Amino acid sequence: MSDSDGSIEPSAALRAAAAHTWARLEPGRGQPLGRHLSLLAEAEPGPAPALWTDARAMLLSAMLVARARHDALGDGVELVSRYFDSGRLIRPAALSGAARSGLFAAAAEYCAAVGWPQVGGHYAAEALLFAETPGQRYRALSVQALSLGLNAEYPAASRAIDEGRQLFRTQRWGREDTSHCLLLGDGMFAVSRADSVQLRIIADELEHAQPLDPYWLYSARMLRVGASFLERDIAAGLAETREMLHGSMRSRSFRIARDLALGLHADMLTTFGEFEEALAVLSHAVTHPGHVVCFPMQRAGTLLQMGREREVVESTNACVALHDEHCLRTLTPLLTRRAVAFLRLGSEKRAVQSMEAAVLLIQRTGRSVTPFLMIPFGDTERLFDLVSARNADLAPAIALIRQALPDLAARSTATGHLAALTSTERELAHLLTSTLGLPEIARARNVSLNTVKTQVRSIYGKLGVSSREHAVEILRRSHE
Repeated sequence: MSDSDGSIEPSAALRAAAAHTWARLEPGRGQPLGRHLSLLAEAEPGPAPALWTDARAMLLSAMLVARARHDALGDGVELVSRYFDSGRLIRPAALSGAARSGLFAAAAEYCAAVGWPQVGGHYAAEALLFAETPGQRYRALSVQALSLGLNAEYPAASRAIDEGRQLFRTQRWGREDTSHCLLLGDGMFAVSRADSVQLRIIADELEHAQPLDPYWLYSARMLRVGASFLERDIAAGLAETREMLHGSMRSRSFRIARDLALGLHADMLTTFGEFEEALAVLSHAVTHPGHVVCFPMQRAGTLLQMGREREVVESTNACVALHDEHCLRTLTPLLTRRAVAFLRLGSEKRAVQSMEAAVLLIQRTGRSVTPFLMIPFGDTERLFDLVSARNADLAPAIALIRQALPDLAARSTATGHLAALTSTERELAHLLTSTLGLPEIARARNVSLNTVKTQVRSIYGKLGVSSREHAVEILRRSHE
């Protein structure tokens, strides 16, 4: 049987699964059944109805949530665009407040899952506007906390987290009713503060709330890896991420958690000086629209450590051109890494502009310190001096960031003799540590062999050596 709008009438089993799932999306009502979520995640939602009713809204809500919670994200954000235009339903609606709040909350959860928190935050605000009960409000606050946390809107995220947690305590719901969205949003806030202790606390909460749910357990492990990275326990973190990324558990995990774990894995490899492996890990990584996890930004951190500044700029130009389509949380470190690249390439004006833009964003979005995690301390200090001289109003924000830098900044790869190398020479120096001969290096760099020999002699002079063997020894020691 078909409806007047041409859509196929859902089966009785699908309607029953949707009704059961909808009733358990709010705390205090039990958890949706896994088999219902699986059924709903595989179902075709169909076109927008001619008129939105509570029944249709509840069915779509359950389907969106099922897809978000079972990582069925193949349709991307286009699925939401089928029913909404600029955050509004594209067809007339006769909806109760509960149905409308639930539908917007489901859209927000799905958007956050596919990696578009900028859009998800808008739907979460609409869900909060129409919430009529404590349960509806808690659900709306939870998806709002996640969207804002993922998009680095930390002051607003913190307010949503605090209100959601307070409401949870006041209503005395059981810990099994805790929202995964709220906890993950709280985790993003803890990362912004480099608070490894809080990350481990949140990981414990995830495990205790749903000890049998592999999706929740994977998220908990990802947060613990983040804590290990902040604590510089790199060996333990790498062992964990290797198991997470290559083990069977990854088949039942959230895409965001997998992508974040992959980014952490690459950063830890870079910290260990395993640059080529880090780039290889990232070579097949897909950056989805919204850029909640931005792999060009991740690659930029590794390329900086390798002295490949031109590639940093060239590979991130498309990202900075996205404007409001790029997640703020990953845009800020993108700007800081580009600033370092410009500085090393001798373009001081562009370097200062990029770092100033980054500091302004950090100041407005809650003063996160994570954009400086993969940048050598000396580069950041020099840029801060230049920005402070240009814009005195940013000096207080810069002073606060400086306090955390010694513990968070990446090690410098241009100390001693290496500091004297130009950006071109640093790129060539990296190739000298490979097995390539000088003719092969010349072809790779698209220059003549004589040019390479001249540059190599200059590098030898600055390193104080007379052979490639001794030069490689110094270059490799600088990364230990």
